[in-house]
Amino acid sequence: MFKSMKKVAVPFLISLLAVSGCSGNSDSTAKSSDEAGNDSKTVTIGVTQIIEHPSLDAAFKGFKQALADGGFKEGENVTYDVQNAQGDPNNNQTIANNLVSAQVDLIFANSTPSAQSALNATKDIPIIFTSVTDPVGAGLVPSMDQAGENITGTTDTHPEAISKMIQFIHEQMDVTTVGLIYNSGEQNSVSQIEKVKEAAQNTDLQFVEASVSTTAEVKQAAESLVGKADVFYIVTDNTVVSAIESVVSVANDNKIPLFTGELDSLKRGGFAAYGFDYYDIGYEAGEMAVSILKGEKKISEIKPQFPQKLKLVINKTAAQNQGVEIKSDWETMAEFIE
Repeated sequence: MFKSMKKVAVPFLISLLAVSGCSGNSDSTAKSSDEAGNDSKTVTIGVTQIIEHPSLDAAFKGFKQALADGGFKEGENVTYDVQNAQGDPNNNQTIANNLVSAQVDLIFANSTPSAQSALNATKDIPIIFTSVTDPVGAGLVPSMDQAGENITGTTDTHPEAISKMIQFIHEQMDVTTVGLIYNSGEQNSVSQIEKVKEAAQNTDLQFVEASVSTTAEVKQAAESLVGKADVFYIVTDNTVVSAIESVVSVANDNKIPLFTGELDSLKRGGFAAYGFDYYDIGYEAGEMAVSILKGEKKISEIKPQFPQKLKLVINKTAAQNQGVEIKSDWETMAEFIE
């Protein structure tokens, strides 16, 4: 009898090994629509985020809502393995490697360094990014008209956002010097600073810079520009935006108007921004993920996307705190918040 049991058990074990050996994703799509949409089969999405701050958190919230609207509801047929680098770039690759080892079905990379580490970790698992300023410059995709082999997503910069902001500062503000605070170790920030300077080539604006590497250095950097800068302009730099209240404090104390690269920082005390809602770009990234998880499209068929909405928003309370008088012309140019 023992021999007969061995005859049954060996083929059974071999079949189990064969099934488990085929469970990985060998191409750039996740589970089929039948598998992903079936309540008995749970999809696992790995989430890697460089740091916690309202903009990135809003993008993740939008991403999850798009998944839910597409039939992937948390607690029913989708789970999220969320890992945060806490602002330490050294943690990004470890997080990415962990998600690949866990064999998640899709990776949501929320920031440039998060996306770069994810792509470095896998060419098989689909990666959807958002909150990435320059996907091409970061080496994530060949162009904004072409996805990577297993990666695509939405950017957190509009082609006209920086040029419009510089135009507003030049034409609407009686200033000559703009203070820039950014992390020179963030590729997306360096790219934006270059674009800021390019946009100002036909103006008389001058720039003074202060570089930081951690959030603890942000306030001191802002203080170092007092007396040198007529206004502050903070691009979508993860390090500085995470500590934007420090810049707001210096701006308020010294009556220096604070321009930002995204709208969420206005709610935290910034004066004005041409921008978009991070929730929206997260939602748009989520729609891409739904198409992939349902098997409707391969990731290579979904080209990267700029934000679809761009608007000028002015914070009236911040204007008062930073010594800015609201012009009547701005009423037709901008939306206002208190």
